[in-house]
Amino acid sequence: MSEMRFGTAGVGEDFKALGYKNSFGVPEYLSGYGLNAFEYQCGRGVRLSEENGKKLGALGAEKGIVFSLHAPYYISMSSMEEDKRLGSVRYLLESAAAVRALGGRRVIFHSGSCGKQSREEALKKALDTMRRAVEAMDENGFSDITLCPEVMGKINQLGTVDEVLALCGVDKRIVPCIDFGHLNARTLGSLAGKEDFAAVLDRMGEVLADERASRFHVHFSKIAYTQGGEKCHLTFEDTTYGPNFEPFLELCYERGLSPTVICESAGTQAEDARRMMQYYHSLAKEE
Repeated sequence: MSEMRFGTAGVGEDFKALGYKNSFGVPEYLSGYGLNAFEYQCGRGVRLSEENGKKLGALGAEKGIVFSLHAPYYISMSSMEEDKRLGSVRYLLESAAAVRALGGRRVIFHSGSCGKQSREEALKKALDTMRRAVEAMDENGFSDITLCPEVMGKINQLGTVDEVLALCGVDKRIVPCIDFGHLNARTLGSLAGKEDFAAVLDRMGEVLADERASRFHVHFSKIAYTQGGEKCHLTFEDTTYGPNFEPFLELCYERGLSPTVICESAGTQAEDARRMMQYYHSLAKEE
């Protein structure tokens, strides 16, 4: 069975109720759920000091937890303003320093919106910013850090599967973050059955044609949507919206894929990540 990691984006609503006071309690909290991955949230800015990052990273290493980091939400690789695009490169560098302190490698980021330009123009700008980001990472000693552009949930955002894969085409070190909740929301519910997930995995394999297609990054949650795409994150208890995780995990098991799966449920991400992990491990027991 391929090694898959399961974890959470941030902590659930039960974190404080269980007596944890700050982020240094995260490794023990995750370990209590049997989880082994954590995505540190820097959506509002990178405020993790190197000292605290190293301390948290060491505590996580003791529990076998691998860290990734979500870069600030105000990154816009496709902005029509050049200073915003250059600012985005700076945020990625700050994120790279923070994830390195944690002992992690992956920086996940949103690539921006199309705004008042065509999708083609937005992608063109994002590709240019991506090239600059890779150069800046190398120049600043972060060539070992992996940038992961994310599939986005709103239709007007840059971040279809193909757009994300195009960004990955800038450099072999760039790994896609396939957010299946976002993808389902932006396509108004297209991920219904196993064949729908298979089409996404097939497309990734066809375009990337290397190990990134098996060791990619995943965000998973159920998400409510409107005609414009993503509205809000839900929990796995929701029965109105998808996607369901079972078909995806069955494909991972059958194909020997080993992505890192980060659960982004609203407040129940640890419980829901554990549900995914337990289901995945049950597939091996059935044989």
